[in-house]
Amino acid sequence: MKSKQMAGGSLVYSTEHGRMCPACRQPMAQCECGKPAAPAGDGIVRVSRESKGRGGKTVTVVKGVPLVGEDLAKLGKQLRARCGSGGTLKDGVLEIQGDHVAIVVAELLKLGFKAKQAGG
Repeated sequence: MKSKQMAGGSLVYSTEHGRMCPACRQPMAQCECGKPAAPAGDGIVRVSRESKGRGGKTVTVVKGVPLVGEDLAKLGKQLRARCGSGGTLKDGVLEIQGDHVAIVVAELLKLGFKAKQAGG
């Protein structure tokens, strides 16, 4: 097995595994260093309606979902499909175009999340 090492002695490449993480010395596919941990919170998903800073357009905002990365993106896609509208995922917060608070709360409860409506 050939390998390349940096000046400090940490392994960065292995012909057997490819790129290696210099921090944990695991192959990049198995590295847990850079992956974000599940967001800390009280376990309750809060769904609210906002229109400030959006040119008067109303969006449904979903915060506190205990998922990260691709799992959160899949949930967002499922909720947008259920509501029949577009939306986005920004910094761990799902935004769905339109006022769909009741639909989103019902869908999250059906999926097993603790969800409640926040705000007025």
